[in-house]
Amino acid sequence: MPRTNLFTKTILILTLMWIPVALLYGYSNKTTTDVLKQELGESNRNQLGFFQNQVNTDIELLASWPNLLIHDPDIESFRKMYVNGGYFNLDEINLVKRIQNKLSIQESSSNWKSRLSLYSPSLGRVITENDARSYDPDALQQEIKPGWQVRRDRDGEEEIFRFSWFTVAPYGISDPAQNAETIVELEFDSRNIQNMLDKFKTDGRHDPFYYKPDTGVIHNRTSDRVLTGRLLEKLKASPLPDSDNLTVHLDGEPYMVSIALSKETDWYLIDYMPMADMLAPIRKSNLLFYSSILTLLVMGSVAAYLLYVQVQIPIRQLIRGFQRLEREDYAVRIKPRGRNEFSFLSERFNQMVGQIQNLFEHVYLEQLHVKEARLKQLQSQINPHFFYNCLSFVTSMAKLGRMDAVVAMSHSLSRYYRYTTRQERELVPLREETEFVQHYLEIQKMRMSRLDYVVELPEEMLDLYVPPLILQPLVENAVIHGIEPQAEAGMIRISGSYENGRAVLKVEDNGLGLDAAGRERLERRLAEPMSEETGCGLWNVNQRLHLRCGRGAGVHTAESTLGGLAVTLDWSEESEAPEDGETAARKRLV
Repeated sequence: MPRTNLFTKTILILTLMWIPVALLYGYSNKTTTDVLKQELGESNRNQLGFFQNQVNTDIELLASWPNLLIHDPDIESFRKMYVNGGYFNLDEINLVKRIQNKLSIQESSSNWKSRLSLYSPSLGRVITENDARSYDPDALQQEIKPGWQVRRDRDGEEEIFRFSWFTVAPYGISDPAQNAETIVELEFDSRNIQNMLDKFKTDGRHDPFYYKPDTGVIHNRTSDRVLTGRLLEKLKASPLPDSDNLTVHLDGEPYMVSIALSKETDWYLIDYMPMADMLAPIRKSNLLFYSSILTLLVMGSVAAYLLYVQVQIPIRQLIRGFQRLEREDYAVRIKPRGRNEFSFLSERFNQMVGQIQNLFEHVYLEQLHVKEARLKQLQSQINPHFFYNCLSFVTSMAKLGRMDAVVAMSHSLSRYYRYTTRQERELVPLREETEFVQHYLEIQKMRMSRLDYVVELPEEMLDLYVPPLILQPLVENAVIHGIEPQAEAGMIRISGSYENGRAVLKVEDNGLGLDAAGRERLERRLAEPMSEETGCGLWNVNQRLHLRCGRGAGVHTAESTLGGLAVTLDWSEESEAPEDGETAARKRLV
């Protein structure tokens, strides 16, 4: 019988087929994912660089305005102008108006909201698009620094950053707030950058922002500021590169982070996207693939189970049926399932076994009848042997004038005749067999006053059924071969017990006994055909037990605790109840 059934083998094969496919798909999927991440990272970095260039271009354009204005004729006239009395005359007022118009036109030439301021240290005035006023030279001196200057500010509840750029004419002078001829200031706030960040975020995947260490963060207007703050905490752990793609994990979720540094403002443009959003199509494809594989595995399992139920189980039932038939279990039957080829085989198997059982019953009954005839023949051999011994005793007692012994023997013989003439029965209760043996021992006790006996049989054993005259030959051998040859007092003990589901009867004496070699020769002769040396009694009993109870039953010898020989009869308890031949045959078959 195979250790693994067809269903298990099929599932194992399907699994082994699925594993290399899954591994190959996993490797291909990993390669595709890596390439996609690389391409997306490169694409994001290029987009970020392009966006950064746009911002830098706008900022450079704004930074070029002061240089253009410095060389404007009206502004050159303005810086050479000196006012007496602190007020402008009409020509000077018209000049200021023209300058204001030019500042307004310049501010309107860009999409960025900005403000231009023209400072004249000699006049102590500052001109803007809508105003011309005095200013504080000391405060201006503190603000004038090279490059872009950034300061925090608030517009209502909104926090913003103000960027300013100063151009001084002539260049390279000290204390420009006091000594310069003209100072032009360009100023814009971070809302211009926010507008561009909002446009960059229109696809919904990006979330860009500007960051400068020790300064602050410029968010887009729909930015997730909490997530951005946590991301920055991760990025601050190490110096930021000028341009790179990084992978940052937050709460186990990976994010692709792209970084680009602005050389104009020293601000980092940072953009991040959840990897899950980018890999969503691949994950959907993976889910579809693994769902398909799982569906195929389930369908294969169902097909394997149907094959197992429809093919292997019927075959296994047939194999088990033949195995039970081989063990001579002719009651085996197979229950057909469905209407297919195997149900046809099951029905034919049942018919075959039924025919074999009927044939075997008839043959077995015939064998039983032969055995019963042989049992009756063996049983009849006991009577002449016993009669010979009894008549010899009567003759001896008559010669000795022991009429009482002759009467007692005659009385016992009459009972013996009554017992033996009723032995048309195949089995008798052990109680009757024991009473018969006690009569025999009483007769022998008349012959030998030194003889004594004891019967130790449990009450529950007295109702057992045994073949008739099965115990008397053992007692007779104990008397003749064990007790008579010696002059000492003789003791015979008859006992019984149950041992491991078997009934055991034991006859012991304190006579001469047999050594181990003698006991071995005796048991070997009991297994051989009867000869003149073997004798009739024990061999007859041994053969009758074999025929009645099987080869496991029989006669065994051992050394007795009384000092002589112990002869034991044992047989299975299943053979104790009396049955007719046909009932016994059917009981064995079923």
